[in-house]
Amino acid sequence: MKPSGTYKIRYQRHPYGAIPGSSADPIELAIHRVALAERRTRRIVDSISDELRDGGERSSLRIRRVFETPREIFRVEVARPDLGYQRTTLLGREALEELLESDGVATAVVAD
Repeated sequence: MKPSGTYKIRYQRHPYGAIPGSSADPIELAIHRVALAERRTRRIVDSISDELRDGGERSSLRIRRVFETPREIFRVEVARPDLGYQRTTLLGREALEELLESDGVATAVVAD
């Protein structure tokens, strides 16, 4: 019996119905996790570029490098003063380059 006040926060199914430590192929599980992470990164980059594109000239983008080693991490700040909105996201080098290649994003970058 669980002590009072303990609740399961989230149910997360494992891919292919596998439970960690079972006989599932660990390589397939790792590939699946990498694919999920790539899709999540793609959705984040698409969302930021959509916000910048929708804001037009009213939106601004500020990029700062936070970490250089062991992996380059950048802080990306999107500001939409017309909506009173600011979004801060941490991205890796590849995701940042993908964001900057999107249409209309380069014009929103603020130079310091």
